[in-house]
This record gives sequence, structure tokens and C-alpha cells, in this order.
Amino acid sequence: MSDTLQLAQALLQRRSITPDDAGCQQLLSERLAPLGFVSEPMPFGEVQNLWLRRGDSGPVFCFAGHTDVVPTGPEEKWQYPPFSATLADGMIHARGAADMKGSIAAFVTACERFLAEHPGHRGSIAFLITSDEEGPAADGTVKVIETLEARGEKIDWCLVGEPTSTSQVGDVVKNGRRGSLNGQLTIRGIQGHVAYPHLARNPVHQAAPALAELAATEWDQGNAHFPPTSFQIANIHAGTGATNVIPGELEAGINFRFSTEQSEAGLRQQVEALLDRHGLDYQLEWKLSGNPFITEGGALLEATCAAIEEVAGYRPEVNTAGGTSDGRFIAPTGAQVLELGPLNATIHKLNECVSSDDLDTLSRIYQRILERLLLGE
Repeated sequence: MSDTLQLAQALLQRRSITPDDAGCQQLLSERLAPLGFVSEPMPFGEVQNLWLRRGDSGPVFCFAGHTDVVPTGPEEKWQYPPFSATLADGMIHARGAADMKGSIAAFVTACERFLAEHPGHRGSIAFLITSDEEGPAADGTVKVIETLEARGEKIDWCLVGEPTSTSQVGDVVKNGRRGSLNGQLTIRGIQGHVAYPHLARNPVHQAAPALAELAATEWDQGNAHFPPTSFQIANIHAGTGATNVIPGELEAGINFRFSTEQSEAGLRQQVEALLDRHGLDYQLEWKLSGNPFITEGGALLEATCAAIEEVAGYRPEVNTAGGTSDGRFIAPTGAQVLELGPLNATIHKLNECVSSDDLDTLSRIYQRILERLLLGE
């Protein structure tokens, strides 16, 4: 097996269900120490974070990723045990193989080859690793970035190893992500008997027109980088379980995935104005998961696209589709941020797996990105 596959197996055999790191970061720290990386653990709460850096000058190139994985689901339904990291038919099978321990292994081996050939490169190389990406993301990358910002330590280029590819490795690069805004809406009515509706106030009936209008609203038309902002009702609940009781409350979970045409404050204001216009007695609690970000161009995007074309033989598609990532915490510092990783077809599913050849290809792409940026090619 290649060095990349061996390291991927070592990481994948650790049961690091979020927020547990299960020793993955210690393994990375020990692996990178002989290359001159200075290890700085940054634990916050139950979350383990690791900042590794080689060099003390700019520009700073950072690999960002996470060692935590989502729960496996019923393990008896997996073809191979989810933490066995079984290699079969050219695929490595394990929870986290694609999302994203495979990318982390490719980060490391790319650095090892690059530094063996170019120990005197310009600038610095860093790793930002967290065990809180798949969880609340409250004590992970965001806290590391706050720490770095407080001491004036800046990242110039950041490559996040999220699984971005669709049909072949490197065919899609993410140069941004939409924002995500969640709301927990409670519509208050008056509970009563269904036979005496004049003595009650049905919050389902009251909410229905407002929710329908929210679902039908065109919030914007998007732009060159983002699709239109979308609104979804993610959950809705009312009633006591009895068929003869008018409920006293309706609860609904709502979500916006929004473009740079919108802001958190603007969306909140529009929604609340609509609810007020419908005369609802409501409570609405908001939670921002992250603002949208975009890296429109620059050296990192140029180097990444050129490296993929050189190693894989095709130019990638560059888009902002999909969910959120930890790039949302890094981009506001002024860093150029891209995401590039393996195929995402099996992420969060039973029998998650990734091609062993793809991980080796990904490692070579990462190495060429380093060469293009830190050798001044």
C-alpha cells in the first residue's frame, strides 16, 4: 500500500465519532514533527483542535480538515465493520473515508514528498484540524481562528479537504458556500375542543397562509456565483395526539440557504415583517450557522485548477453548491479559501468508501498546489 493509504487506514481505524478525536490528532502531530512542524493543541470544551505550523514567515498555506465523523448507523448493515478500514476491490471502506480522513492522509503525504524535495521553500505550511466539524461547530475551527486572529497570525491560502468531487477525483472545486440561517418558530393559539372552535384559536389554521407565503417567496435571483436563496420548512409539529383537540401551539423549524445577495439581518427582518402582517402571535428564535463566502479568483484558485489539469488531465468545475463547511470561519479573515477532496457519493451513508487510487491522485494534486504556490512557479 502507498503511504497515503497506510496513513488513511491508521486514522480510519480510530473510532472518532464527533466530538471525539480518538487520538487522530496526536498521530498527525507525531507524524509531522520530524518535518519541522510545531504542534499546538487548542482544546475547547470537549473538542480537540490542533494547529500545526512549519515556518515563521508568510505567505501561509493551510490545510484544514476534521478528524471527527458522523455516527455509523446500524453497524450490522455495513458490508465491512465501519472502523476496520478494509481495503477491497480498490476501495477503502470506513466511516470517514471520504469525509474526510482520506483527505487528511493525502494532505500529510503531499507535504512529506514536497518537503523532501523542497525543504527551503518560501513561506509557511500549516494544518488546522478539528474534531467539531460534524457537531455543533461551536468549539472547533471558529475558536482556533479566533485565537489566531487575536495574536495577529494570518492564513493567506486555505485548502479544505471536504469531499467535493462527483464523478472523478478533482472534477469539482468549491470556491465558496451559501450561508445557513435557522429559525425555530412558535405560533401561539388557544387550545380547545374541535366541536367548539369559537372558544379556541387554531394556530395551524393561522400559520398556514404565512408559511405558504414564505415558501412561495422569491428572495432573490442569485448571482454569478450562487443560486437563488432558498427557504425550507424542515420540521413542523402541532397537536396533542387526540383528534378532538384544537392545538394550542404550532412549532416549525425553518432554514434559509442564502447567497451573498442577502444578509442575516435582512432575512430576519423580512420574515418577521411577514409574520406581523399576518397578525400572528409568535415567538421566533434565530441561529446563524454561517454566512456565505466566495473566493472569486486569485493565486490559490489558479494553482488548484492548474494542478488538477496537470495531474488528472481535466479542468475542474468551480462552484458553490452543497452545504456549509468550516471554510465559513476562515474566509472572513481575508484568506483565499477553496475546498477539494474525494468523491462525495457515499458520505454520511452506510458503507462509506473511497477509491484508493483517488487518494493517491489527490495527494499528488495537493503536492502540485504546494509547489505552484510556495516555489513561485
